[in-house]
Amino acid sequence: MGEGDRLRDYHAKRDFGRTGEPRGRAAKQKAEPRFVVQIHDARRMHFDFRLQVGDVLKSWSVPRGPSADPRDKRLAVPTEDHPLEYEEFEGVIPQGEYGGGTVIVWDLGTYEPLSHDRRGRPVDFAESLRRGHATFRLHGRKLSGVYALTRFRGDGDGEQAWLLVRKARVGGRGRGAPDPRRARSAMSGRTLAQVAADERGS
Repeated sequence: MGEGDRLRDYHAKRDFGRTGEPRGRAAKQKAEPRFVVQIHDARRMHFDFRLQVGDVLKSWSVPRGPSADPRDKRLAVPTEDHPLEYEEFEGVIPQGEYGGGTVIVWDLGTYEPLSHDRRGRPVDFAESLRRGHATFRLHGRKLSGVYALTRFRGDGDGEQAWLLVRKARVGGRGRGAPDPRRARSAMSGRTLAQVAADERGS
């Protein structure tokens, strides 16, 4: 399946004549897979957690954001695949458009796939997601350490729900999700309110 096929849902939901979101044209893949966590002040405030898998960003909406506490199991609801360029998207999606509201990049960096089968052999990361459990180490500016995504409801074809959990007793520092209205962008240092104000003034 080509990138265009994987981004069909993404393109179908957006009017690129109105939104400044990237179309997803021929982004260059980097040596190490990337991740990004964006804060999205839409109809409901939430965090978007995205992992590069091949030539797209696999995406989950995480209402309360990632936690640094292994005891916190955070709900993660899959959304459509996004283009790699979305890693750096920050701005205001116009009201009336899908996801209308302000977006900032709260954290970004690289990750290491760590999924293994029962015999300890490495498993292709995309395959581990299809099976419903994937483990990975984040190397972000704010998030660091080993996390896991586990599907607990639904399957590959229907409505799904996952859990995003930090693994206990595994090296890494890092902080959990902040108060989203006070959080600052890892790219620009701006808050959601500042990004919205800057766009109104431009």
